[in-house]
Amino acid sequence: MSHPALDVRDLNAWYDTAHVLRDINLTVHPGQLVCILGRHGSGRTTVLRTLLGLAGSRSGSVRINGTESIHLPPHSIKPLGLSYCPEEHYLIDDLSCEENLLLPVEGESTLGGGMSLADIYDIFPVLKPFQHQPIGHLHTPERQLLAVARALRLGTNVLLLDEINDSINPIVASAMARALAMLKEQRYTIVMASDAPGSAVDLADQFYVIQGGTLVNARAANSQYA
Repeated sequence: MSHPALDVRDLNAWYDTAHVLRDINLTVHPGQLVCILGRHGSGRTTVLRTLLGLAGSRSGSVRINGTESIHLPPHSIKPLGLSYCPEEHYLIDDLSCEENLLLPVEGESTLGGGMSLADIYDIFPVLKPFQHQPIGHLHTPERQLLAVARALRLGTNVLLLDEINDSINPIVASAMARALAMLKEQRYTIVMASDAPGSAVDLADQFYVIQGGTLVNARAANSQYA
């Protein structure tokens, strides 16, 4: 029997003495797209960072592809197949799109090699014109797509996307929706944190709503989000 891609039970997190996440429970199966929706300060970004062990301290259970990770340090969690694309992307402006995609990273995935450049340009054709151009002139939407593409290039099967819909223009939003659909078809697992569903509105399998560090509601994809 296959394991969930991500299985979170009774997850709590603290920054110093501040209790920032309380009893988070969610299960994401391979190939699913889940949205965590909430206002700024609700804890949606903290959920993603805590899954990677980047909060001050945490308790509970976080199983990634069947492996318990709650007591692992961050550098040992990412190789389990988790990639985080935060709102602030650490890309090098003086390098071209392709050079950024080919940059090495500390730690190696246990899942095998990442996606090929040819496959990346197939999923993100909007990046192809910038293949050999420095990315310093790219706007935020294109940089967001490049950050997702880089995570795929480095090797992952669970993508954590943070604020990936902010400032996305209609053309890039359409490109993102197309990419998300293709990734789902290829059985990639995606967890998105944002204040609105954005490009994922017609693709998500589940919506979770978070307030004050607590998941207060969960809605299936066929229910209306309001």
